[in-house]
Amino acid sequence: MNAKTYGYARVSTDDQDCSVQEAALYAAGCDIVRSEQRSGTTTEGRRELETLLDFVREGDTLLVTRIDRLARSVADLERIVGVLKQRGAYLRATEQPIDTSTPAGIAFLQMLAVFAQFETAIRRERQMEGIAKAKEAGVYKGRRPSVPVEEVRRMKAEGVSPTEIARRLKIGRGSVYRALEGLN
Repeated sequence: MNAKTYGYARVSTDDQDCSVQEAALYAAGCDIVRSEQRSGTTTEGRRELETLLDFVREGDTLLVTRIDRLARSVADLERIVGVLKQRGAYLRATEQPIDTSTPAGIAFLQMLAVFAQFETAIRRERQMEGIAKAKEAGVYKGRRPSVPVEEVRRMKAEGVSPTEIARRLKIGRGSVYRALEGLN
């Protein structure tokens, strides 16, 4: 059986592009490259990554340009590496000396994972500090409400059930109940 090299490219936002990563992965010998625009703070909902993890077989390699394209938490990275190891596959990066087929590559991977998680925590801390300052200055408005609270309350006052409100407005019932809190 011929071993394959699968590439994975990821960017966080819609205004970013995976083409540079994709080109680097193909240039490094990938047979197939999958890419997606999703946050790296979790592997939840990253369908392309899950597809690749489903496809890898013994002797295959999952290739990324940098480890932070794959995961930003030690736990997520360990889960991914565990799946690869269980299947007899390896992880490599084009821009970092990561190769899970060697002890040195595994050690370097673990160090980078710690730093990626630390970087995410620091970024979140800075973001929270910025939000706190903006609130103090009275310029922070927060996220726009995704639930039309007044509409929910109006419909409830007209006798519409929470389940029916949720169906009509295409929102969760929990959101309806939260919008109705404190009315009784």
